[in-house]
Amino acid sequence: MSDLSLDATQLDRYSRHIILDDVGPEGQKRLLEGSALVVGAGGLGAPVIQYLAAAGVGRLGIVDDDVVERSNLQRQVIHRDADVGRPKAESAEEFVADLNPDIEVEAMERRIAPEEARNLVADYDVVVDCTDNFPTRYMLNDACQIEGVPLCHGAIYKFEGQITTLSPDGPCYRCLFPEAPEPGTVPDCATTGVLGVLPGTVGCLQATEAVKVLLGLGETLTGRLLFYDARELSFETVPYQRNPDCPVCGDDGIDDLAGVDYDGGCGVASD
Repeated sequence: MSDLSLDATQLDRYSRHIILDDVGPEGQKRLLEGSALVVGAGGLGAPVIQYLAAAGVGRLGIVDDDVVERSNLQRQVIHRDADVGRPKAESAEEFVADLNPDIEVEAMERRIAPEEARNLVADYDVVVDCTDNFPTRYMLNDACQIEGVPLCHGAIYKFEGQITTLSPDGPCYRCLFPEAPEPGTVPDCATTGVLGVLPGTVGCLQATEAVKVLLGLGETLTGRLLFYDARELSFETVPYQRNPDCPVCGDDGIDDLAGVDYDGGCGVASD
């Protein structure tokens, strides 16, 4: 822990953390010195960005290559009507600045490319996957596994969501889903619709996992996939294990992203 001290404003802002036995001033300092990369500033990214910034995670990277559309506003609560047409990363950066001036934001208006993924994730303490496409999900998994960075995954579909945390010493996304669905077989929100509050619930759980990772607190969802059904307001947890033959985290896993077919089926080339 560095010599970072909390000033009077921070003692007031984070007082409810500071009085928690398992957080306290040292835990809040850890959050302020911590960093999180949030990939996607849409439905899932909005609550993740909001709550990580409010919690005092000192450095946030926000990656998104899209612009705000009016149809986003039903669920992407960090953007406003006046933001329509603006890059989401830019709008998110402005939201964080208004919410908490303690936070340093690195807004990246682009899609992550395989050649930069490893260096990018390695610059953060935790990565939060708020994407809506399988190539980026597999790429983040692979890069985080190789670089030893925890990854908090979330996904939504209509009225349902799923959350898990992928730790460097636990099973990875490929252990859970060895192959991506065929392109075009899983429709997106624009095609099927989504309950507006659903990503709020799932994103808040992702943010919870990320804060726990940064604090070294409690038990994360490593090796457990949490299903949420908004229709029934029910949760179910399904355990899963590391696959020793996994091409990424297995005994003979890859050590770089070369040869991975992210534009196709997200498969790993065999030797």
